[in-house]
Amino acid sequence: RARERRARFVGKNGTCNVAHKNIREQGRFLQDVFTTLVDLKWPHTLLIFTMSFLCSWLLFGMVWWLIAFAHGDLDHSTRLQREPGEGASGPPAGFVPCVTSIHSFTSAFLFSIEVQVTIGFGGRMVTEECPAAILVLIVQNIVGLVINAIMLGCIFMKTSQAHRRAETLIFSKHAVIALREGKLCFMLRVGDLRKSMIISATIRMQVVKKTASLEGEVVPLNQIDIQMENPVGGNSIFLVSPLIIYHVIDKNSPLYDISPLNLHHHEDLEIIVILEGVVETTGITTQARTSYLADEILWGQRFVPIVAEEDGRYSVDYSKFGNTVKVPTPSCTARQLEEDKSIM
Repeated sequence: RARERRARFVGKNGTCNVAHKNIREQGRFLQDVFTTLVDLKWPHTLLIFTMSFLCSWLLFGMVWWLIAFAHGDLDHSTRLQREPGEGASGPPAGFVPCVTSIHSFTSAFLFSIEVQVTIGFGGRMVTEECPAAILVLIVQNIVGLVINAIMLGCIFMKTSQAHRRAETLIFSKHAVIALREGKLCFMLRVGDLRKSMIISATIRMQVVKKTASLEGEVVPLNQIDIQMENPVGGNSIFLVSPLIIYHVIDKNSPLYDISPLNLHHHEDLEIIVILEGVVETTGITTQARTSYLADEILWGQRFVPIVAEEDGRYSVDYSKFGNTVKVPTPSCTARQLEEDKSIM
């Protein structure tokens, strides 16, 4: 009976397959409101964006209506709107309203919008009659600027998030294990589809698997860093064209005792690859991730060349990015291969 394939820790597209449950300290998210807003989904962000403006307009519309009501502006505006045949007398001589042309809550709401978004239609304005109205005008302008700064900054950050740039950083669908310089190596290919480069790009790899300590403690997701090699040495890479990154399977490697016969029996084996760098055009640090399970590792395969010189420049054929070919490879573990070489 086939064993059920375990859940991935990191998806092929770089998403982390981790669900956070039973978080009791929800108030910590409100201590960093800006990050919480940026992390929200677009429908929620747009809803908050719309409601923040509507609520502020309604709140200050109510304040302007109360100011007009308390000063008596509504009574005099109603009298002026009556027909002469109704016998209404005009306003007292020298009467000056706090805000001109305010005669209902609708007009107060319209004035609130005009103040906050700095649209002046010329029909309503604050007079010198009420110092409180001038103070409310100042407060509403400040509140409007704060809301604009937060919401526009939030939308800008959402549209320029680093993971958007990571969409054009690609990894080969499969990893391979083959000989390189006489040693078994775990290899994968990474490339950048954009012409703008990733500066100071670094790559690292981890093996995630279930382990148990000598004391019997079970660690379901034990992360083990393993050394990656690349054609220029070290972890820094010059990602101007696709590169084959490899890990030498030596005695310090978690893959030291894996052979093609038992490779697919390691259902708990997952190899995570993380590429980090600075986006050249924006200066924002970005990170691209992927992972390889045991059945996504091809033994005795090698990536085909995809870079060729054409008309005095180098051309990259991305249609062959993940293509591999079979090559002679020992069907034994790296430990056995090393022991055989020592005997010889």
